[in-house]
Amino acid sequence: MKKLCLLVFCFLSCTLVAQERLRIVEWNVENLFDTEHDLQKNDLEFTPNSPRHWTRTKYWEKLNKVGQGIISCGEDSIRTYLPDLIGLCEVENDSTMIYLTQRSLLRKARYQYIMTASNDKRGIDVALLYSPFTFRILKGDTIHIPPLKEMKPTRDILHVMGELANGDTLHVILVHAPSRSGGATFSEPFRIHVATQLCNTIDSIKTTEKNAKIITMGDFNDYADDKSLRKIYEHGMTNISRNATGKNGAKGTYRYRGKWGSLDQILVSENLLPQIQQCRINDATFLLEEDTEYGGVKPRRFYNGMRYNGGFSDHLPLVFDLLY
Repeated sequence: MKKLCLLVFCFLSCTLVAQERLRIVEWNVENLFDTEHDLQKNDLEFTPNSPRHWTRTKYWEKLNKVGQGIISCGEDSIRTYLPDLIGLCEVENDSTMIYLTQRSLLRKARYQYIMTASNDKRGIDVALLYSPFTFRILKGDTIHIPPLKEMKPTRDILHVMGELANGDTLHVILVHAPSRSGGATFSEPFRIHVATQLCNTIDSIKTTEKNAKIITMGDFNDYADDKSLRKIYEHGMTNISRNATGKNGAKGTYRYRGKWGSLDQILVSENLLPQIQQCRINDATFLLEEDTEYGGVKPRRFYNGMRYNGGFSDHLPLVFDLLY
């Protein structure tokens, strides 16, 4: 009887510990496309007859590599547990999310998802994976970005409101801002435009919920001190990923011509700061490869240009814990 009571106590203690933290991940998974051509999108490079030879076999490998990367975000020195919320950038459609959550290495995690359906010409969107055991969706909506002159249609912003196990409400906003195509100076107004729409969303949330707890994350295609990010800081958001590093050499989530930088960002409302544990980069060794040209290591991509590389993504995941 004493042994049974001890086991019950240990189970309840572990349950309480699990309920006191929410592990959150942001990751640009780089071109998670299915193999079918969408007649309305420019996705022909990810079809079996393209120069990439994007076959079902490679698609399934990519899905399982993404799953492997997500699972590794739950690994600590003491224990391993699956992340609760995962914000993904560069995913194509519902098909990819259904296969990722129900048929990949993640299938037993029982993740559910919510995603956008944007007008992006390539057909890429953002998606939030969530564990229904720790995060209950209350509302989800998308914020369309009306294009400026010379601006291509871009990804919608995803806003999800959910309830935590303790009854608190949490707002999660997922962003994938326009790329730097055409040069950083030319494209900067487009990212500032997206940041403006994001700030309007934050202000709207705070109007209806004065002490709203808000997390916004994604690939902003800008660095922490760029104008688009500085604009968001003015609306009561703090960048907790600014100084994030990895354990195996990563000094940013992305490496270009030998220089590390972080285009991925995680910002939280000021009232969440006391509940945040350190934000870090997941640079597990299998997510990296040697940088033979510049030295050190870099993210191991699935493709280098058109050459199959068998890796994961050109970005590394950001990870942090929210205590509650």
